[in-house]
Amino acid sequence: MSTDSPEAGPPVVTPMRVVIALCLLAPFVAMLWVGSYAKVDPTFIGIPFFYWYQMLWVLISTALTMVAYKLWQRDQRARREGASK
Repeated sequence: MSTDSPEAGPPVVTPMRVVIALCLLAPFVAMLWVGSYAKVDPTFIGIPFFYWYQMLWVLISTALTMVAYKLWQRDQRARREGASK
């Protein structure tokens, strides 16, 4: 029986991965909290708040998903380079 412990790899939870998780979680929280946007006013070019708020989150979600993807790529690249050393 060997007493040698296996080498510890890089940590699984890193600050970058926390930011990625927050980018992906924010749209869900915003859309699930219906009471915050279930109203008519303020209207934007005649569109009630309820609708334009949700459409705005479509754009915000797209941007946050792109940011999360780019951060994930950077994280994976750094892990591959760290493992090869």
